[in-house]
Amino acid sequence: MTSDSYPGSWCEIHLDRISRNLELTRGLVPAGRKLCAVLKADAYGHGIAQVVPLMLAQGITCIGITSNSEAYAVREAGFEGTLIRLRAATPDEIDHGLGARIEEQVGSLAAAEKLKALADAGYTVRAHLALNALGMSRDGLEIATEAGWATCQLILTLLAKNIVGICTHFPCNTRRNLRASADLFQKQVAMIIANSALERSDILVHAGSSLTLVSDEPVATDMYRCGAILYGILKPELGFQSTMDLKARVVSVGDYPKGATVGYDQAYRLDTDRRLACLSIGYANGFRRDPDGCAAVVLGDCLAPVLGKVSMNTLVVDVTDVDGVQAGDEAFVFGGIADTKASLARTEQQFGTIMADLYADWGMRNARIFR
Repeated sequence: MTSDSYPGSWCEIHLDRISRNLELTRGLVPAGRKLCAVLKADAYGHGIAQVVPLMLAQGITCIGITSNSEAYAVREAGFEGTLIRLRAATPDEIDHGLGARIEEQVGSLAAAEKLKALADAGYTVRAHLALNALGMSRDGLEIATEAGWATCQLILTLLAKNIVGICTHFPCNTRRNLRASADLFQKQVAMIIANSALERSDILVHAGSSLTLVSDEPVATDMYRCGAILYGILKPELGFQSTMDLKARVVSVGDYPKGATVGYDQAYRLDTDRRLACLSIGYANGFRRDPDGCAAVVLGDCLAPVLGKVSMNTLVVDVTDVDGVQAGDEAFVFGGIADTKASLARTEQQFGTIMADLYADWGMRNARIFR
């Protein structure tokens, strides 16, 4: 497909807001701690090529990614600092990512053996031992079990010279749960240090996300890995601003009588005569197909309710009470409301998911215009 110079739906990316959010984030990081800027999912849908220069301008020295394509995009954008993969990788994936100089997580003996083979072959290997710490149970090593501790000792034997970090991901950031997870993680780190050749001063011990950073429970971590807060998903009361607007155009406006149905399956029937507008966005662009009667878009300063089931590239809104709507008008699916906190809450409620999910989805499904 060729580039669409006049897209029906698009994301407006506010680069100045990302920069400001990054500045505010850096101000929240306690003295002596580091910040890893998370740019996975193409910088949460915002575009790595556009976001990396903002990181460089503020001296960010560590970036987190997940895929090889993201890693190479970060390098192509001019970043020469530390690049950490924030999940496990397959052996082939590790091979294909060598050119991007990725520091890999290791949470299994198979991963350790792969990295040891690369080190023996002359490649620079810098690994982060990933611990589960009774947490996410996805790709971290659980050393609370006898088998897990035995595996950990084998990994330490294989990669003693190549381990530069020990990490985990906290599953919950409520005060009580976060405290328990953080204490267990630090206990396990201490046990590893005490039973290996690793020197604590040489190891980056890192855990915690944006939610950990803004929690009321301080935790011990050498570095915070933050993504969501950079894109204004959290703490608008502290000055963080949402960084993406999702917009579409009104393509037609018409009057329809009482009894007319709207959308597929006649799922909605008008109970009075109504004035309706059709917008150039649908489920192919990241809008829920069945909004359950709670969805709305912003036209002018008014909320226009979405009616009926959403089509692939169009949806219908009720503009009976919105004056002057005409074809070509721009509508905000997200954004356009001065109260950022209210806009975030309303959008998460109507889409039934979190903003990180929506940003990544919208940014990859729609044209992006950078402001």
